[in-house]
Amino acid sequence: MTPDQQLAPDLHVPARGILFDNDGVLVDSLASVEGSWTRWAQVHGIEPGRALDVVHGRRAADTVALLVAEEQRAAAVDLIEAIELEDAGVCAAMAGIPALLAQLPPGSWAVVTSGTRRLATARLQAAGIPVPEVFVTADDVALGKPDPAGYLAAASGLGLAPADALVVEDSPSGIAAGLAAGCPVLGVGEEALHTDAAVVVRDLAGSRWAGDGLLLPAATVLRGPTRH
Repeated sequence: MTPDQQLAPDLHVPARGILFDNDGVLVDSLASVEGSWTRWAQVHGIEPGRALDVVHGRRAADTVALLVAEEQRAAAVDLIEAIELEDAGVCAAMAGIPALLAQLPPGSWAVVTSGTRRLATARLQAAGIPVPEVFVTADDVALGKPDPAGYLAAASGLGLAPADALVVEDSPSGIAAGLAAGCPVLGVGEEALHTDAAVVVRDLAGSRWAGDGLLLPAATVLRGPTRH
């Protein structure tokens, strides 16, 4: 931490509610995702790197459609779902998440995920994170991220206009979905620096709910008013 960051005030990001992505934002599922898709790729005779290059931020069905022939897709989707459910127990909460969620009023936050309801629920439970009332999954939308349908549905479910619902995302496709929905977007992680998210943080450690938005410690800000 630099002296300037120690002295800088927390960054306030206005919002009336928060729409969280799941994997990589609420839940650390990286090892589970990469292990599962590696096993799946090996079964199908696919170089695992090809799957890992396209899986993040996409629905499993959309990833499978990029990698296998149409007549094999239904079985391939069933297989990756089964493998990922087996591996869900290794997931843990991301830094700062339990403390932040404990501060959020009921009905002020939602989850929008590219995972199925079964898988996303299993990962949240493994990480000790409650399943919110507004929970939009791959099962609930016709098109996955970067299509904005999931975030539009979640904002509506919280009774908010998109402009008042802060999307918190780590993947380029998820950030694109939030922006397309007309929501402000907070990017998480260094990959988000390569997107159009106006504010990017290393993680949500130390973040706090202010009643009218998030307060982000200056030391975590990778892009925004306190760091460029």
